[in-house]
Amino acid sequence: MHATALPTIRPRPFPAELLSALQARFGERCSQAAAVREQHGRDESPFDVTPPDAVVFCESTADVADALRLAAAHGVAVIPFGVGSSLEGHLLAVQGGLSLDLSRMNRVLRVNAEDLSATVQPGVTREQLNAEIRDTGLFFPIDPGANASIGGMTATRASGTNAVRYGTMRENVLALEVVTASGEVIRTGTRAKKSSAGYDLTRLFVGSEGTLGVMTEITLKLYPLPEAVSAAICHFPSEGAAVQTTIALIQLGVPIARCELLDANAVHGVNLQSKLGLRETPMLLMEFHGSPASVQEQAETVQEIAREHGGEDFQWATTPEERSRLWAARHKAYFSAMHLNPGCRTVTTDTCVPISQLADCVVAAKREAEAAGLPHYIVGHVGDGNFHIAYLVDPARPEQRERAEALNARVVQRAIACGGTCTGEHGIGLHKMDFLVEEAGEGTVALMRSVKRALDPQNILNPGKIFAL
Repeated sequence: MHATALPTIRPRPFPAELLSALQARFGERCSQAAAVREQHGRDESPFDVTPPDAVVFCESTADVADALRLAAAHGVAVIPFGVGSSLEGHLLAVQGGLSLDLSRMNRVLRVNAEDLSATVQPGVTREQLNAEIRDTGLFFPIDPGANASIGGMTATRASGTNAVRYGTMRENVLALEVVTASGEVIRTGTRAKKSSAGYDLTRLFVGSEGTLGVMTEITLKLYPLPEAVSAAICHFPSEGAAVQTTIALIQLGVPIARCELLDANAVHGVNLQSKLGLRETPMLLMEFHGSPASVQEQAETVQEIAREHGGEDFQWATTPEERSRLWAARHKAYFSAMHLNPGCRTVTTDTCVPISQLADCVVAAKREAEAAGLPHYIVGHVGDGNFHIAYLVDPARPEQRERAEALNARVVQRAIACGGTCTGEHGIGLHKMDFLVEEAGEGTVALMRSVKRALDPQNILNPGKIFAL
C-alpha cells in the first residue's frame, strides 16, 4: 500500500477479562489513559494516529513473555514500541490491541571488551550505549541519526551514516533473545563471529519489524575507536556532481567512514536551525577514520577527486567539538526542514540502488520534485547508494499529499527498475507494502507470509505491517 490513507481494517475486540488480567499482572504499568495510548499510536510517518487499546510498560523478559501469553490467549494484537522514531507507520495499531513499551528495558547487560561485543536490552539507545562503553576504547558505529533504541534499530535493520564502512544492523547483530507469539523465550546466535549451525534465525528476526517476535536481548559487535578522525565538507555545483564524486571514491576503494549528501534545501534548513553559515549549494559531509597517516592520505585523495567534479571550498573539522557540531546539524536535517514550513507534515522515502545508478536516481528525483512545485529536501548516505527525499506538505491541502505520494512512487519504482530496493533502512511498515511486492514478486512475498504464519499463527504480532495476510 502506498496510498494516502490507512487501509480499512476492522479492529479486534479488546476483552475486558484481558484488561483485568493485565492490570492484575502489571498494576500501574498497564495504562489506558488517552494521552498514553495516543503517544503509542504514532510515529514519524505521515499517517494519522491509530492508538492501541492499552499500553504495558515492560521491565524484563518475563514481563514481555507474560504479556504475550495473555494477549495470545485472547487473540489480541501486540505492537512493540521503542522511542517512536520510525517513519513508515510501523507503530500504528491498525487492529487495536496492546502496545508493549520496551523503553524501560534499558540496561547494558554485558560488555565483553576482549571479544568486541556487548549485550543490551532493547530499550537502550545508541547514544546511551556509546556513553556507557566509552572508557573501554570501543564504540558501536550504527548511527541512523535519531537517538533510536537498539531494539527498534534491530527490528527495522537500520543503518545510517557509518554504514559505508561498518555495515548495517544485519552485519552487527550477533545474537538475540526473542519472545515468540506464544510467549516462549528463545535464543538465536552466539557471541562467536560466525556460525554454520542450522538456519540463521538471527537474520530472520533482524528487520522483521516486530511481526515475528519481540526482541528482549541483543548482542552487538563493537569496534575500536579509530586512532584519528577527521571530517570535511565540500560544496558542489549540483547534486549530480556530488554523487559522481562519491561513486568515484567508492569505485577506487577509498575507505571513507561516512559520506553524506545534503542538497541546497537541506543545507538551508540546517543553516537556519544550527547557525552554521554554510554555502547553500549541494554538499558532501565526509568523515575519515584510521591512523593519522591514512586519514591524511584519504583526505588528499578525496580532495583531488572532488576537484575533478567541481568540488570546492573544503572545510575541515578535526576536533571532537567541531565534528559533533557538523554531525548534529546533519542529524537535525529532518526537523530543520520542517521549520522551513511550520505546520507541515513530511512524506519521506528512502531507496538504495547500485552505486553506479545513484547519480541518475538522485538527479531524477530532484528534477521531478522541482517540477511538481513541492517543498522538499534530499539527504543521503550516498557512500552505500542510499538516499532520502522528503516532501513537505500542508495537511490542509490533500492534493499536496497526493502529489507527494505520486512522486514517492516514481522514486521507488525507478530504484527497483535499476536493481535497487524500495527501502534501504526505513523498512516496509504500512507505507511500502505494495512496493515490496513490486520488488520481490508475489512468490517471494507468499513465502514471507508462510514464515509469518508458522511463527505467528494467530497474526497477533504487529499485524497489518509488511504485507497483508
